[in-house]
Amino acid sequence: MENKLGSIEVICGPMFAGKSEEIIRRIRRIEYAKRKVVCFKPKIDNRYSLNEIVSHNKNRKASYVISSSQEIMPFIDETTYAVVIDEVQFFDEGIIDVCENLANLGIRVIVGGLDLDFKGEPFSIMPLLLARAEYVTKLTAICVKCGENATRTQRIINGKPAYYDDKIVIVGASETYEPRCRRCHEVLYRWKEKIFSILQLNIWFYSF
Repeated sequence: MENKLGSIEVICGPMFAGKSEEIIRRIRRIEYAKRKVVCFKPKIDNRYSLNEIVSHNKNRKASYVISSSQEIMPFIDETTYAVVIDEVQFFDEGIIDVCENLANLGIRVIVGGLDLDFKGEPFSIMPLLLARAEYVTKLTAICVKCGENATRTQRIINGKPAYYDDKIVIVGASETYEPRCRRCHEVLYRWKEKIFSILQLNIWFYSF
């Protein structure tokens, strides 16, 4: 490949912040300049389409669907200007080296994903990608509870906030997730409920 300056750009934020929309906008700008962009998404994300990057506004771009970071490099050649990876938090740790290698080859790498999981903690490999990125765009949504800027993703299970020890990865849309601000974000703890139940039982016992 020619001696080009590669880079890594991370677009992150909670669900419903417009990350995929922002990625699609960048793809269109690259294509408008008549440059080759190769897009990828994880196989686990099949909410709206099996082989497209799709925003919540239903804008879409064709992409390769892969299960492992090691599947990316065979799609790259000397004509590749940019590589786009959506929902990058679902990939294995090898995605970090892949992004580094692509950028070192002079390719513009654009990745999008959740920076925090439903517990409000760093999501998988995202902190490592953020540390290596030349450019970071952190988007916010609107908190459905108070209307402030939402930086977190609330998981709702049967109408209640999820428990801290629930599985990290459950792919869903509006029926299981909603954007929340720091103040309105909730996570339940089973041990707290157990302690509360014991206290309630003791109060009942000693009331006789």
